Amino acid sequence: MRVLGIETSCDETAAAVVENGCRLLGNAVTSSIDLHIRYGGVVPEIAARSHIEAIVPVIEQALRDAGTDWNGIDAVAVTRGAGLGGSLLIGVLAARTIAIAKHKPLYGINHVEAHTYANFLTDASPPGYTMRAQQPGFPMLALIVSGGHSQLVLFRDHFDYTLLGRTSDDAVGEAFDKVAKILGLPYPGGPSVGKKALDGDPFKYNLPKAHTSKYDFSFSGLKTAVLRLAQAEIGEDFTFPSKDLPQRLSERQKADIAASFQRVAIETLVDKTVSAYEEFRPKSVIIAGGVAASPELRRQLSERLPHSISYPDLKLCTDNGAMVATLGCFKMLRNQPASDPSTLDINPSLSM
Repeated sequence: MRVLGIETSCDETAAAVVENGCRLLGNAVTSSIDLHIRYGGVVPEIAARSHIEAIVPVIEQALRDAGTDWNGIDAVAVTRGAGLGGSLLIGVLAARTIAIAKHKPLYGINHVEAHTYANFLTDASPPGYTMRAQQPGFPMLALIVSGGHSQLVLFRDHFDYTLLGRTSDDAVGEAFDKVAKILGLPYPGGPSVGKKALDGDPFKYNLPKAHTSKYDFSFSGLKTAVLRLAQAEIGEDFTFPSKDLPQRLSERQKADIAASFQRVAIETLVDKTVSAYEEFRPKSVIIAGGVAASPELRRQLSERLPHSISYPDLKLCTDNGAMVATLGCFKMLRNQPASDPSTLDINPSLSM
């Protein structure tokens, strides 16, 4: 069973072919991030136009890498939400057209849920991938963290899960982006803050952790605390414009602030994950989403969880078609209803 997965929720145009929910046959990704860097974030109109240009070549590349044509594809899966409306529309319209023209069943996919399914890939035909030894077992605790999402989910089985907690404001990846801007570091913020933090003292500043309900997250207060700290470090008050901070902060101050922020932000995620593990005692723990690539997150989880964790390949943490195709495979395997290719619509605010 082979499923073509299409992902266009943000700035990556991606397609992949996955076999039997475990083997990656072909994976193609084109990103428009270089066009967004100058703006310090993703510009929806630019992202949508980039998807229009890239969608057909990316799908064709995924099929070539998989060594198959449309006769070797059993179904199509596509992200229908959450994400940017214009970006989602390109992928969904492409998938609907393919499903009708090629007579393939179509599965609409939840982007956040799909991120967890990158952890179910255990083999890859293309070179350059480091894959898990085995698929995670149930019950499974999933920490899903990215630029748009911070969620803690308990899976009892495929398609049977409880959302334990989510962010009440900024997602952790969004907080990293905003702190990077305060420090004058390039977009995306996660990698740039992480790199700067290597030169800093993570215990230099005592930044606050938000007090939330049991498994919920909050990062807006931490982000504001970083802003106030940066202003105080240069001897200014809260009226000093944040855009002028990078020119006044020394490289040492930037490194120490980055390291202190990263430590507290990651500790916030790990605190909740460890607490949930202790309550539910799952058989496996996984992390998913772009922030799952963070070395600091992986380090803290490995040190604090009394449970070994296998991680997806770094290339499968950010948005990709493989995670979409894998979830599509399990929808077929578990006889989940297919979507109507004539009416499948996007849902930019889709949640788990």
